[in-house]
Amino acid sequence: MSVKAAEVIKALMKLGSMVTINQVLDQDTAMIVVEEMGHVARRAKLDDPEAFLTEAREQSAAAAEPRAPVVTVMGHVDHGKTSLLDYIRRTRVASAEAGGITQHIGAYHVQTPRGMITFLDTPGHEAFTAMRARGARVTDLVILVVAADDGVMPQTVEAVHHAKAAKVPIVVAVNKIDKPEANPERIRQELAAQGVVPEQWGGDTMFVDVSAKTGNGIDGLLESVLLQAEVLELKAPREAPAKGLVIESKLDKGRGPVATLLVQSGTLHRGDIVLAGAVFGRVRAMLDENGKSVPDAGPSIPVEIQGLSDVPQAGEEVIVLGDERRAREIALFRQGKFRDVKLAKQQAAKLEGMFDQMAAGGSKSLSLVIKADVQGSQEALSHALQKLSTDEVKVHIVHSGVGAITESDINLALASNAVVLGFNTRADATAKKLISAHGVDVRYYNIIYEAVDEVKAALSGLLAPERKETVTGLVEVRQVFHISKVGTVAGCYVLEGVVKRSSMVRVLRDNIVIHSGELDSLKRFKDDVREVKAGFECGLSLKGFSDIKERDQLEVYEVVEVARTL
Repeated sequence: MSVKAAEVIKALMKLGSMVTINQVLDQDTAMIVVEEMGHVARRAKLDDPEAFLTEAREQSAAAAEPRAPVVTVMGHVDHGKTSLLDYIRRTRVASAEAGGITQHIGAYHVQTPRGMITFLDTPGHEAFTAMRARGARVTDLVILVVAADDGVMPQTVEAVHHAKAAKVPIVVAVNKIDKPEANPERIRQELAAQGVVPEQWGGDTMFVDVSAKTGNGIDGLLESVLLQAEVLELKAPREAPAKGLVIESKLDKGRGPVATLLVQSGTLHRGDIVLAGAVFGRVRAMLDENGKSVPDAGPSIPVEIQGLSDVPQAGEEVIVLGDERRAREIALFRQGKFRDVKLAKQQAAKLEGMFDQMAAGGSKSLSLVIKADVQGSQEALSHALQKLSTDEVKVHIVHSGVGAITESDINLALASNAVVLGFNTRADATAKKLISAHGVDVRYYNIIYEAVDEVKAALSGLLAPERKETVTGLVEVRQVFHISKVGTVAGCYVLEGVVKRSSMVRVLRDNIVIHSGELDSLKRFKDDVREVKAGFECGLSLKGFSDIKERDQLEVYEVVEVARTL
């Protein structure tokens, strides 16, 4: 327009926006300014990097080849989903989970004589509806596990609804038929009432009686799954750039952002440049579900990749691009969009909160900051807690994230008067100082129901939980000794508080809880002792846990029973 910058700034100030010379204007504002100054404005095509992606998607036209079915296992808590998968892949999963509940999505593929099947083991509690819905979106088939001695439960019905909403065929595995009180016929009747009609009764759903304990009927189940998959005629191109979905993601202290992907089409190679939502990176390492390094992964194969710039959101689409600059550009564009939306949300939350509190003459909303060890748990917990809101009391999640509780989380909680919930994760050293200095309410959980129940109790105005936990000390592992007849013994230094022979302990690695249990022995030099105070060294071993490493920390706590009062 051949006018000086000062003129443009003047025009903008007249329009009521205070700007500086090096500020970027969006297209609409620029159009208004140009027209204000007596010129004709023409819109340029928005440089939207997303447009490039649509072109890239249309270009890849490799021949589709048959691929393995991706199967999600659903069902009610404790109906034997994980035991069934254990039997199928001959290893243990549930033993490490709190209360035997699967709390993270696992994915693995299994070779059978008739072909390969990929399993997604989605956790079974209703709090994981969000994750399960995500599982159902990735899958071709659902195995619905129902215990023959227990019948159709609320989550069984929920799983049926998910599968039907995703238009995914169901194969029903009637588990625990080896139990004397098992009644498979009753299951068929109850499921028929839910619209899942067995083939024997003229319906279209296969029912297979199995026992995860004895292995009875498992081959029949795999056979049914592969038969159903043949009907679906699943195909995907193999010789093409990979596309897939993020199943799970977390921040690992040693390896950085780690994401579990399920490749849906094409082949992912080590060294590929990937874009996962608002995150990009080069695949530096790729591991299969057993932790072995693999050079590439074809359709329906789950892998864990390293090398991303940040932790991607679970459920994001992953796509391989040829050009790192383009990937960075799109990722930054998406991050900008995401940031705008997030800021708008935070502003709205602040204002709404203010008006609500002014109207009610006091706080009627419970603000929470949630930190979990992995993305899936964090999403599920946020989802479950938001469902607790009522007209009178609102649950407002100020922030939720993955990893240890940091200084910024505590500052955020202070600013918004929020309660901090840590799920399988702990506060780091700087955060701990802030917590004690300002008295922020931080609560730790390792089972989702407990968190949901306590928040529910807080909302309904119940006081004092029945079991109160007090942390009595913190111990650091300085050296680990493996003694043949005794097992693993840790040489430790008590950093703070006191450790007693009767105390319960949690093992923290990088501020994430990896084990909870009791002490097996506590010694100073060669003598068994009842307690060791801060500043002294001691040797200890844990019951049923030997994977202690140097630099691990042990949090010592006691559980005290407190009567509930109103």
